[in-house]
Amino acid sequence: MTVRFERPVSRAAFLSRRLAVFAFLMFVAAWGLHRFGPFGTPSFLAVALAAGVIAALAVYMALLGIAALWFKGARGGKASAAALLFAILPLSSFVIAGVNYINLPQIYDVSTDLANPPQWLQPPPMDTSWLGPRKPVSAADRQAQLAKWRDLTGRRYEGALDRVYTAARKVAVDQGLAIRFERGAPEQGLQELPADRQNKPDDVVPDALDVPVPMPRPEKFDEVENTLPPGEPSIQGEKRTLVFGFRQDVVIRLREETETTLVDVRVASRYGDHDLGSGVAFIERYLRALDAELLGIAGD
Repeated sequence: MTVRFERPVSRAAFLSRRLAVFAFLMFVAAWGLHRFGPFGTPSFLAVALAAGVIAALAVYMALLGIAALWFKGARGGKASAAALLFAILPLSSFVIAGVNYINLPQIYDVSTDLANPPQWLQPPPMDTSWLGPRKPVSAADRQAQLAKWRDLTGRRYEGALDRVYTAARKVAVDQGLAIRFERGAPEQGLQELPADRQNKPDDVVPDALDVPVPMPRPEKFDEVENTLPPGEPSIQGEKRTLVFGFRQDVVIRLREETETTLVDVRVASRYGDHDLGSGVAFIERYLRALDAELLGIAGD
């Protein structure tokens, strides 16, 4: 009599593949709708979190399938391997975010000037949704930034204010900043750029008539609702992180001191209490590009 050996089947292995594929598609769809579509950040985080939990469950089931293959010779090895492969993307995003969350200060607002950070021309919008309210920026937050990034400071250039302003605006556009509000020359009030002029090539390099020229600050001025008094030239806009498209608000301030111009940058993440280091990364990248644009006139 012929005895036929029938291999057992690991249901956990095949279930893990289904779960992993579902988590992968769920995460990719949410990412695409958030990065390039209308999906809001709170909604994306909720879906991404659900995808991560499902992917973690898929990994657990895949390990059970591998164990069954090792000890019993059960079918499902390829399904378990596929599950582990599909689970990499949803889980790796959370692993990287978790490492940054643990190793970096829990702050969402960073600035090159901690004693007197650049002020917003218009308060950034806040819609935290299910994430809940977040605490205001405190002295402890600024101290935490100083302890981690002691070398994060503004730049001083031995150039005229108008030249540095033009370069700072050009580099901001090149770095992906969508400029929303702008205050140019010291006597110029806050301006909200029309939609058809925001980040247009003609706005990157103004004509001679539009170049901001430093003027004496008036002794008296009338305050207007939703505007700032005449003062230091500033540029405010918003940008999105490269991979996931998280929104950040940015303000760039220029100050004329003696015969030099000081540039400071402030970046605030729009959602959550932790920017995972993305704010500092943008400031460093922006200042390096500005140094290259103004090569030869940077001071100490």
